[in-house]
Amino acid sequence: MKYVIIGGDAAGMSAAMQLLKHDLSAEITILEQGAVYSYAQCGMPYVINGVVKSVNDLVVRSVETYRNKFGMDARVHHQVEKVDTEEKLVSGRNVKTGESFCIRYDKLLTASGGSSFIPNWKGVDLQGVYSVKTLADVEAIMKKVENGIEDVTIVGGGYVGLEMAESLRLLGKRVRILIRSRQVAKTFDEEMAKLIEEEAERHGIEILYEEVLEEIIGEHSVTSVRTNKRTYETDVVLVAAGLRPNTEFLKETGIHLAKNGAIYVNEWMETNVVDVYAAGDCAMQYNRITQVDEYTPLGTHANKQGRVAGLNMAGKHRAFKGITGTSILKFMDLALGKTGLSDREASAAGIAYLSVIVRSKTHASYYPNARSLTVKLTFRREDGLLLGGQVIGKAGVDKRIDVLSTALFNEMTVEELEDLDLSYAPPFNSTWDPIQRAARKAVAKLEDK
Repeated sequence: MKYVIIGGDAAGMSAAMQLLKHDLSAEITILEQGAVYSYAQCGMPYVINGVVKSVNDLVVRSVETYRNKFGMDARVHHQVEKVDTEEKLVSGRNVKTGESFCIRYDKLLTASGGSSFIPNWKGVDLQGVYSVKTLADVEAIMKKVENGIEDVTIVGGGYVGLEMAESLRLLGKRVRILIRSRQVAKTFDEEMAKLIEEEAERHGIEILYEEVLEEIIGEHSVTSVRTNKRTYETDVVLVAAGLRPNTEFLKETGIHLAKNGAIYVNEWMETNVVDVYAAGDCAMQYNRITQVDEYTPLGTHANKQGRVAGLNMAGKHRAFKGITGTSILKFMDLALGKTGLSDREASAAGIAYLSVIVRSKTHASYYPNARSLTVKLTFRREDGLLLGGQVIGKAGVDKRIDVLSTALFNEMTVEELEDLDLSYAPPFNSTWDPIQRAARKAVAKLEDK
């Protein structure tokens, strides 16, 4: 069986390893338009501030490993430009040599990922304007930092924007974040986002609301930026304005694409075209709570979808069970965790909901170093079905958000959440875990409605 995989990162290589394991006659060709395979994009901010020593530490397996150890035809600098699903051909060119290629497949996986969205501002091509998506991006930013920059402007207040703000502030740089809306981290509700804003202020990170970048100014390198309100002198512009799926080469194939270009797949990771699969940041994900497909590009989803795609391509029957939208972020001294729906998202989905907030401690208050923890639960008004959770604090966030994600995955109510048998000892918890205190408050709110 001839397998062709477009993309050599998380989803693509997770699939490739399953094909290698379950189809001993597999001929696997991977077409990667970049130069690096299997690298940890989520670790890039920590290379910039020196917590991780080198970009090389982010590479899980080299392309040579896939070639020499696993016997795959792992190619680099191969950009796919066309897929012919009737003739089962993939064609394109080598971006280094200009040489064209055309490869036949029996089964095809599109794991082409996504690219940073960069608006077409005047001055966007100046030196000092960067996205944060590839190892080459990181190396360019690090080189600029080493040359003595002082002031950084970040466009976008989502996860990548906050991570980069932390990374560069820890290096002593002046950092401002430009946000089009009135709230940072819009996946969180307003009360929780306020905690993030206060943390930014404590650490000297400037957040500017309702400021739209209109022009990047400079002759060869960036010297300032102009927004709809004023002009700021700056040395670097980092664009963290979201991700767009890399699927331009599929537009004439008949493959069903969402409005943003992401590929619709079923639970087996199949597209609507026979023998064509998709996974990762180029694909849609099924949300278990809203029960609709959405675009939520995260490394965890890419690895799971890629594994499932590889299993099904090799003839093993395995379904992708969907997502609950779980994420966590370190921002200065806080951890920011979220799973499921916020109030805003529940409202947008047309779900009648209630919510509660509790402020608690990470463990028994009499045991040293108990930290504050803020928990918000969103639940269905009708029956108390848990819809989502948000947790912010200096410690203990990961444990609570994972419990909430598990509860969401298993469609638990807030009353059932209260009944969970969670671990307790004074250094680790209180007799009532903070999320159970929130659940108890939620049950009381349901009874009073």
